[in-house]
Amino acid sequence: MVSKAHDNAQTIQLELDWLQQILKARSAINSNSSSAPSDLLQIPAPDLAGMDSSYADLVRKFHLGPEERFLLILAAVPHIRPQLLDMFMSRNQLTQQIYTEFGGRKGKTHNGFIPTGETVMFILAGIELKKRFQYQNLLDSSGVLFKENILRLSEVETEESFLNGALIISRDILDLITTGKVQKPGFSSDFPAQRLHTPLDWSDLVLPEETWIQLRELEVWLKHKDFLMQEWNMSRILKPGYKALFFGPPGTGKTLTAALLGKKMGLDVYRIDLSRLVSKYIGETEKNLSKVFDRAEKQGWILFFDEADALFGKRTSVNDAHDRYANQEVSYLLQRIEDYDGLVILATNLKNNLDDAFMRRFQSSIFFPIPHAEERLMLWKKGFPEQAKLESKVDLESLSNSFELSGGGIINVIQHSLLMALENDDKIIRLEDIKEGIRREYQKVGRTI
Repeated sequence: MVSKAHDNAQTIQLELDWLQQILKARSAINSNSSSAPSDLLQIPAPDLAGMDSSYADLVRKFHLGPEERFLLILAAVPHIRPQLLDMFMSRNQLTQQIYTEFGGRKGKTHNGFIPTGETVMFILAGIELKKRFQYQNLLDSSGVLFKENILRLSEVETEESFLNGALIISRDILDLITTGKVQKPGFSSDFPAQRLHTPLDWSDLVLPEETWIQLRELEVWLKHKDFLMQEWNMSRILKPGYKALFFGPPGTGKTLTAALLGKKMGLDVYRIDLSRLVSKYIGETEKNLSKVFDRAEKQGWILFFDEADALFGKRTSVNDAHDRYANQEVSYLLQRIEDYDGLVILATNLKNNLDDAFMRRFQSSIFFPIPHAEERLMLWKKGFPEQAKLESKVDLESLSNSFELSGGGIINVIQHSLLMALENDDKIIRLEDIKEGIRREYQKVGRTI
């Protein structure tokens, strides 16, 4: 990994030197003291043939020409050589503001210059309208860098020019072309999703046969989706991605199943709790969701939305502005889910609370029921550690038949009984502690033993 970072540094230094030549040429043209070519992209880009670096690999993979390479390195500069853009921080003596034609932004915590679409236009076109209109196509969403989510322009207010959007490089691509390794995002305000992982295996999951059959289809889709969509050309008929609903009472294995799917298929799974993500501030929910999808697209991640009814409940009638924006949030997430080309799983305890229009979008709807007595017996047996000793009065089959509990509930009872056993010198698990744990689980849902 150290070698890859070294190779990346060598390659990017060449690109930075090339960008600096372009910036100097623009400065000279503006001061009428230049012999630079009228088209600054005629300044030869470095020859990366034979360069063994992530950056060079990216250029070759997407056949990036000088125009795309210019955009890529310009977007990366604030992260790797911010002082290179300090020339754009000079102020107009009349207005005491940064020159309008420079575009650019100043971040909330970053004191340097963040290039925008307007900055791109200024560097490449100056005041020449013909060139401006020509190069504006570089920022079209159909361009390879934008289509592959390598770059994007940040959103702007409706009345503003889209060129005022900041030129942003994907965090994954930035990691790749610098350190050579894409970092796994952690939960934060900038990325409101948490990576799911589990030490358990499929053998630890107890589900009815019908549920297993439906889960098998998800595995098959993950395994063969590329062949299905590309080789068999089903992309002309089928929408991208696969949408599944997991529904059933709490503790029946919905979250564990999502984690195990990712583990088996070698894919990262990210859990988004919609009940925590939905913001009381208008517009914030869309921004939070956008951060998740922008990182997830093209990564093959499994997205697991928990508490789906928090956002996808029955649609409200539009009585006020808040209702209107709430429905807009639903529509926004629906569109992002529709466009996502990976597996999206939404989980809910209350299927009947979901909007009917939303339900039609699922390819599969999988029920996770409270386990039957024989399944509960398996969970009791699997839950206790092999080293643990149960007192003779403990009859797991009788417990399975007598007490209706979810898998998560059984694990909670087992944990309680183990902790109580550890307080005893003999460390034997007692029936009274198991029953106390059951009483607590029943109490959570308003039941009594």
